[in-house]
Amino acid sequence: MSRAREAGLDLVEVAPTSTPPVCRIMDYGKWLYQQKRRIREAHKKSQRHSTTLKEIRLRPETDKHDLDTKLNHAREFLEKGHKVQFTMFFRGRQMLHKDKGYAMLEQISESLQDLAKVERPGRMAGRRMTLLLVPK
Repeated sequence: MSRAREAGLDLVEVAPTSTPPVCRIMDYGKWLYQQKRRIREAHKKSQRHSTTLKEIRLRPETDKHDLDTKLNHAREFLEKGHKVQFTMFFRGRQMLHKDKGYAMLEQISESLQDLAKVERPGRMAGRRMTLLLVPK
């Protein structure tokens, strides 16, 4: 048995139309695998990043440090091209202090105005208030 067969090498016709036809000794299975890998990588790079809606939930009494952490997350999402929706939930007597909620959403939109624009300003819907930001 030849050494080429043991190594899994094949005689592959590279240019059949040329005179004389050109052949090459190669591992054909490995070559096919590499071609599929190249096509897959090219497809990954060409595919646009789809935008998704990311939601960040708040309460009117959310502390400043917690709000800063949530703003950093929102900043990361916006840099990746996602839309970000801030949802503020009100419970019980918190409904009396809707102005705190509007003020907090206004503060959020001001701090993220370098990266995002407001698609839907803060508005109440039942017991929740929402603000939708999209990347610039």
